[in-house]
Amino acid sequence: MSGATVIDHPLVQHKLTHMRMKETSTQGFRRLLTEIAHLLCYEVTRDLKLGMTSIETPLEEMDAPILTGKKLVFASILRAGNGLLEGMLELIPSARVAHIGLYRDPKTLTAVEYYFKAPAHMDERLVIVVDPMLATANSAIAAVERLKERGAKNMRFVCLLAAPEGIEAFNKAHPDVPIYTAAIDNRLNEKGYILPGVGDAGDRMYGTK
Repeated sequence: MSGATVIDHPLVQHKLTHMRMKETSTQGFRRLLTEIAHLLCYEVTRDLKLGMTSIETPLEEMDAPILTGKKLVFASILRAGNGLLEGMLELIPSARVAHIGLYRDPKTLTAVEYYFKAPAHMDERLVIVVDPMLATANSAIAAVERLKERGAKNMRFVCLLAAPEGIEAFNKAHPDVPIYTAAIDNRLNEKGYILPGVGDAGDRMYGTK
């Protein structure tokens, strides 16, 4: 399906299969999500800008590559986004973090905001928005709109799974924000869950219902 980049690395797909299994424990699900976050982070940051700096190795001086510009921002859509966030921060601990608290109204499936906090100078930073599921896309659309209001201009959306309906809706609302995902599943059910999916990512991460 067009409109999203699928990161089909064999390790990503292998770990995703284990996350889908209903018998996978809370601990196992959380660990696998962190591991996949590492791999997704490699791909979505592949084109970060590098400059050169002069350093001294134990043997001699050299010019070596180093990241340039403002620190990037990971924007986590609470609560499930924190699973991807933690894994990505392990790779880029200097990144800034934004939190967007949204919950899905069970009747209308629309996103309702309850918390928002973001770093300064968003217009000068690459913002990577993270949430395991792109289902109806209502939360993702609302989160990106909120970040744009704060000044964000250069954004990417990263998820574990996406539904065709969510990709279509998100691309229509934010055609300037590319989507990166580990898999595009079949469809949504009547409750807005991705099929075959992994179930409720937040509940499986934290052992709640």
